[in-house]
Amino acid sequence: MNPDPQRRDPLAELALGAEVAAVLAAARTEIDALLWRRDIRAKAAEVAAASAERGARDSAAIDGADLVVVDGSPMGRVLDAALRLTAAVPGQVEVFANSPLQALAHLHSITATGFVPDEELGRPRTGEVADDPLNLGQLAPASAAAQRLTLLARTLTSQTQAPALLLAAVAHAELAVLCPFTWGSGLLARAAVRLVLAGRGVDPSVFSIPEHGMLELGRPAYVKALRAYSTGTREGVSEFIIWHSTACALGAKAVVVPD
Repeated sequence: MNPDPQRRDPLAELALGAEVAAVLAAARTEIDALLWRRDIRAKAAEVAAASAERGARDSAAIDGADLVVVDGSPMGRVLDAALRLTAAVPGQVEVFANSPLQALAHLHSITATGFVPDEELGRPRTGEVADDPLNLGQLAPASAAAQRLTLLARTLTSQTQAPALLLAAVAHAELAVLCPFTWGSGLLARAAVRLVLAGRGVDPSVFSIPEHGMLELGRPAYVKALRAYSTGTREGVSEFIIWHSTACALGAKAVVVPD
């Protein structure tokens, strides 16, 4: 008897490959070890605040805003946007778990203020222009981006058995590749990793710094992984998941307790 195709769980199947399974397990182990550290738990609020700031700075640096302080320059404003966004993530974890598009709209409004007209805040783009700080190229048509954004929201609220780290990778890649907003999609893509991991109980206190791992692996590797994902092949998607899980493991190792 043939299995019912409607019962397939394609995302969970992605986690069955030996290399993907190994890196997912390794990343989860690093995050679990972080959560059990007594020194981390003793200063939970301070660690979470430091993670948000460092993650925001590293995310901004990925987009070219590698600055020490916020200023009025274009890159200084990008850093300010990243700091605002990452600070707002904890308050949107529950909303994102139930209504991802609502949370993304709210976070985009916070992030893109001053970069796009007010009427575009929180709204997916309707045109064929979007910022591309990583120079990925090949921007998806606005109509296709909107459809896939809706599909992503359904996926994130589905009953898939895929590991949370895999879902975080997919959310990240979809937002980064589709560029659903005129400005700030990359920052939102990286923030989505925190939302998924917190909402699914992997890192509920948002201690880890996945953005740091992404930055440490380097922009060329990041771009290569995103372009592999954009092929839509199992091999390409798996390549991104492996890169992403490696980054998350590095981000857990990077956490230090503030003095």
